[in-house]
Amino acid sequence: MKRQLIWFRQDLRIQDHSALWHATQEGQTIAFIALSPQQWRKHHDAPIKINFYLKQLEQLQQQLKKLNIPVIIDIIPEWKNLAAHVLQHCQNLNIENIHANIECGINELQRDFQVQQLLNQHGHDLILYHDRSIFPVGSIRNKSNQPYQVFGAFKKYCYDQLSISIPQSYPIPAPQNFLDIEHKIKHDIPNLQQLGFEPNHFNSTWQVGENHTHTVLDNFIEYQVKDYQTARDFPHLEATSQLSPYLNLGILSIRQCLNALFRQQHGHFHIDNIGQQTWLDELLWREFYQHILFDFPRVSKNLPFKINTQYLKWRNSPEDLNAWQQGKTGIPIVDAGMRQMLKTSWMHNRVRMIVAMFLSKNLLIDWRLGEQWFMQHLIDGDLAANNGGWQWCASTGTDSVPYFRIFNPISQSQKFDENGDYLRKWLPEIAHLDAKTIHAPYAKNPNLQLDYPKPIVDLKMSRLRAIEAFKHLTA
Repeated sequence: MKRQLIWFRQDLRIQDHSALWHATQEGQTIAFIALSPQQWRKHHDAPIKINFYLKQLEQLQQQLKKLNIPVIIDIIPEWKNLAAHVLQHCQNLNIENIHANIECGINELQRDFQVQQLLNQHGHDLILYHDRSIFPVGSIRNKSNQPYQVFGAFKKYCYDQLSISIPQSYPIPAPQNFLDIEHKIKHDIPNLQQLGFEPNHFNSTWQVGENHTHTVLDNFIEYQVKDYQTARDFPHLEATSQLSPYLNLGILSIRQCLNALFRQQHGHFHIDNIGQQTWLDELLWREFYQHILFDFPRVSKNLPFKINTQYLKWRNSPEDLNAWQQGKTGIPIVDAGMRQMLKTSWMHNRVRMIVAMFLSKNLLIDWRLGEQWFMQHLIDGDLAANNGGWQWCASTGTDSVPYFRIFNPISQSQKFDENGDYLRKWLPEIAHLDAKTIHAPYAKNPNLQLDYPKPIVDLKMSRLRAIEAFKHLTA
């Protein structure tokens, strides 16, 4: 029986891994990882996200060693050179087929098509599995056989399907017979500097490893999910799951999330409380954006989902953009969120919406510049979710907020950080202000002396400016 190659991408785990399980059922299996630093730069991946990937790769390599699965680690700067490398491994190691999980971005799909073509010419096959989403991308269609473009209808379809059955996880493969090929392959894991990136001081908040990830998941389900519907909106509370980095790199699967969510119901689709339903809906938003990415590839090409909004006249203001990037806009909730991201490589989801809408509406700066900045700094930067969220805030995407409905960041701050606890944590220069003043320090006293910038924009004026800019777009 010929050997199989399991190609790991953004799915660095051995538990509930579709491609890994199928590969090992076909015969002796060898693992393959391609590190592509030039490609990551093109996709604006954050150095901390790459560092997180490399640290988890160390864990994966140890886990695979226990299964007697050798690991090939190649540095292939750009994906255009990948196909030839994969073919060479097939020929050198007597490999029959390659197994991998589908990735939905247009560059990823083109990469896999090129690999598939070359392998087919030489009698091999690239076999792809649906693993990153609950339902296979391209499979969810409305009565007109078209992809859903509105989340509500998409969610209803998913609820109906989940009520029939919740997808079950794949078991960990049994250890295979030892295969001595270490002398034939590269298996050293480089560090960030060796890949051409600046050294990164890894944030210890984000531990790697499947065991740690499942502890985080189990604790969230047991202690926090019940109150998730209300608590998730308050940025000073640690009330969100904080599982996004693990889902993004595939240390955790979406099926494992569902199985944990319905564990008390013995795997049956039965919702006990509003918190459980709210987190499920968040998982389905992630699902929705994965399907949008696949069905509407233009969103992978730096284009808006709503075609007419590509003609919107955005402002070119490098000064305002820089102030937003560095958390120096003079709007405390915006600045606190941006500084949280710069410091921790993560930002609370409610605050992500506030800062995104501030950039795209109040500053009327192209949302794509914000999308890129997020990808360059977030440990959980995911193309589908990041693009979907930004386009929702900018009113250019599917199911997006109406252009005339614009968050007032001061009101949002007063509502969700009433006592200013979140602001004080990230903005020490105004931490001494009382709970009423801290949300808008200069509102009632423009001459207040602070080591903190005054607002770079008038919120009322900028709101009207944004509405006017959108109003003149043709449908």
